[in-house]
Amino acid sequence: MTNNDILRRIRFTFDFNDSKMIEIFGAAELEVTREQVSNWLKKDDDSDFVKIRDIELATFLNGLINVKRGKKEGPQVEPEKRLSNNMVFMKLRIALNLKAEDIVDILKLSGFDVSKHELSSFFRKPDNKHYRECKDQILRNFLQGIQLDIRPESAE
Repeated sequence: MTNNDILRRIRFTFDFNDSKMIEIFGAAELEVTREQVSNWLKKDDDSDFVKIRDIELATFLNGLINVKRGKKEGPQVEPEKRLSNNMVFMKLRIALNLKAEDIVDILKLSGFDVSKHELSSFFRKPDNKHYRECKDQILRNFLQGIQLDIRPESAE
């Protein structure tokens, strides 16, 4: 999945308008314009389409955490320069305050079965021997499951 796909899916799932998207970036101390947000959300074949970089998506996800859970005391967390599916998954889990059982249920909504044991491998540090890379299919199913959970009417 591309960063732009992830951003589009999050926007659709939570029904964020441009102002809310700008506010979320701002919650992680990144000022963006409506034009930037609009260009990131355009289809890949649009002439105005712009790829969102890892650091910008990481900042957005940090802002989403701040908006959904409240900002932590102290300085803003530095966004990652390189973003993996595992990190995106982890940040969404934190923002939505999800426990393992919740994620298993969300994945079931999209027709994807995973055990809590398998799930825990995605949230480990990369140097842990039980770490497992989160493939696009799993992240896509997770995002779809969240969408089906929050906006069940979108399945029709």
